[in-house]
Amino acid sequence: MKARDAAFRLFAVIGAMIGYGCLLGFLYVLGGQVYRWFRDSEWTHLGMDDGLRSALLHCCGKDGGSGRPAALLRWLDAPVDWLGLHKVLEVVPATLALFAVSIAGNCLFIYCRDRLARR
Repeated sequence: MKARDAAFRLFAVIGAMIGYGCLLGFLYVLGGQVYRWFRDSEWTHLGMDDGLRSALLHCCGKDGGSGRPAALLRWLDAPVDWLGLHKVLEVVPATLALFAVSIAGNCLFIYCRDRLARR
């Protein structure tokens, strides 16, 4: 029982970190877009591919790198297959993806917290 409670506590903490971290990311990206819109009177579209590209460049993007992250980065720049998925990643806003992941993380947090409260 104690190991199970510890696992639920761990998943609750992970869910809270994902949920609230992505919510802050959502607010940051949306705030930047609104700021640019007020300043330039033009909406800047940031797709999921832009977010993936910047995350890959930040964490593991080396010039001429090899491995799966480098291959994914090359695919994001010039896709030769999975063209439909690439189009979805271009069209779906990064803010929508961040908000959806935030909701999923918050659901995990609430579910685990409620399971612990029942005990």
